[in-house]
Amino acid sequence: MPADFCYLDRIIPGAVYDVRYFGTDNFVGERIDGYHVPRIILSRDAAAALAGVQKDLAPFGLGLKIFDGYRPQDAVLHFVRWAKDLDDTRMKARYYPDVQKKNLFRDGYIAEKSGHSRGSTVDLTIIDLKTGQELDMGTGFDYFGPKSWPANKEMGIQVRANRALLRETMVRNGFRPLKEEWWHFTLQYEPYPDTYFNFPVK
Repeated sequence: MPADFCYLDRIIPGAVYDVRYFGTDNFVGERIDGYHVPRIILSRDAAAALAGVQKDLAPFGLGLKIFDGYRPQDAVLHFVRWAKDLDDTRMKARYYPDVQKKNLFRDGYIAEKSGHSRGSTVDLTIIDLKTGQELDMGTGFDYFGPKSWPANKEMGIQVRANRALLRETMVRNGFRPLKEEWWHFTLQYEPYPDTYFNFPVK
C-alpha cells in the first residue's frame, strides 16, 4: 500500500464499515478478488475530508456507514468477468431487477476501469448513531437503475431530503457526486487522477 494511503477505520473509528465486496451480499454474490480483509482503504487526503463529514453529522446523532473505498483493479476485472457471464443472475432480484444483464456495459454500470481504483472514491450512506439504522435513501447500495439516481424526482420527499443531506455534506467537505448513484463520491482534488492501483486490500 502506498505511504499516502491509509486504513479508514484508523482515521474514522466511529464510522460503521460494511465491506460488501469482502462478503457475498453484493451484486455478484461472492467475495470479490482483491479483498482479503473487511477493511476500507482510501488516500489520506480523501480520508481526512471524510472525517470532516463524520464530524459534521455527529451533532445531529448521525454518522457514516461505508461500503467501499479503494478498489483494486483485480476486483474491477472480476466484475467484468461476471458481467460477461449472462447465465449468472443469482443476485438480479435484489440488485438489478429492472436492468438486463446483457446491457450492463452499454449502460455504464460495469466498465474496464473504475474511479475507485484511484483511491479517493467512496461509497457510503448515513445512519442513526443510536440505532445503527440507515436513513431511507430509496434503494440499497449498488442498486442498478434510475431509482438510484440522486436527482430522481419520483422518489418520496423524505428520500430526496436524505439524499440531499448526504450530498450537501459530502460536497461541503470537498467531494463531488455521481449523477447515477446516490452513494458514490470522489474527492474533488484527488491526488491520483490518472493512476489506477492494483494492490490488494489486506
